[in-house]
Amino acid sequence: MTVRVGVIGVGLIGEDHVRRLSSVVPGAAVAAVTDVDPARAAAVAKQYAVPAVHHSGEDVIADPAVDAVVVASWGPTHEQYVLAAIAAGKPVFCEKPLATTSEACERVLAAESALGRRLVQVGFMRRYDEAYVALRAAVADGSIGAPLLAHMAHRNPSVPPTVTSEAAINDSAVHEIDVTRWLLGEEIISVMVLAARHSSLAADSLQDPMVVLFRTESGVLVDDELALNVQYGYDIRAEVVGETGQARLPVPATAPPDWRVRFVDAYDTEFRAWIADVAAGREPSGPTAWDGYAATVVAGAAVSALDSGGWVKVALRERPELYRAPVPA
Repeated sequence: MTVRVGVIGVGLIGEDHVRRLSSVVPGAAVAAVTDVDPARAAAVAKQYAVPAVHHSGEDVIADPAVDAVVVASWGPTHEQYVLAAIAAGKPVFCEKPLATTSEACERVLAAESALGRRLVQVGFMRRYDEAYVALRAAVADGSIGAPLLAHMAHRNPSVPPTVTSEAAINDSAVHEIDVTRWLLGEEIISVMVLAARHSSLAADSLQDPMVVLFRTESGVLVDDELALNVQYGYDIRAEVVGETGQARLPVPATAPPDWRVRFVDAYDTEFRAWIADVAAGREPSGPTAWDGYAATVVAGAAVSALDSGGWVKVALRERPELYRAPVPA
């Protein structure tokens, strides 16, 4: 079976997914695209031989030639397209964020719960990276003992001057937020943000670098260094310190130039798994709408912590029954 996919948003990451689904992932074909820039949508469709270009995301979802949907548009539009896909009964892969507010995420949770089955997968691709998978296995198998601390770093060579401190948390630290929950198998309960000496390479609107601290349910303390103008490359690090040992991601001799190079295999693996689930009629095996909701809530608490200077409690709602069963990922 070929899964016919409609892609909403063909900017940098959306176009890359069109390429991936067209030429890398077996059993997939891109049936339709749309973008806020119609000329870009038309150009991408021509380049990858996509048969249909639609006026809106809703048109893509309603297209009978579309079996499943990828949402890669601007973050504030995610809620409307995910809800429309759920209403249409079509599996939907949503790039992070699931939605930009906790209230919007809760509407997605409510829609899936009312349907009675999960259709949503959120694009936290690090869960599919071989090095992260090995790190999680080392934590899970008890070989390092009970986790006590975790150290993480998220370093970009540069970011546009329009990036603010809030955007750095919502767009960058959100990956470590999800990784923390996934690696340790528990929720984050409080957050703090510490400012370092301001880099002369960063805009005034961006506190760069900064350290985001997470505390989990069992008391594990996680520090996440965000440094978004390091110049030398895209450098992602993670280490978990346990009672009897430690495990970490391998550090490459040379940092890759950007996230597309560092995580290209993870993206490919992520989409192969999603397409296989859709083709088999299974609920998605990857990050759920609950994972998207939790990440948004923690990121929101971290944004609040920018101003408070102290620990900010993470207020998660009760987990709906639909998301209580373990999800293999």
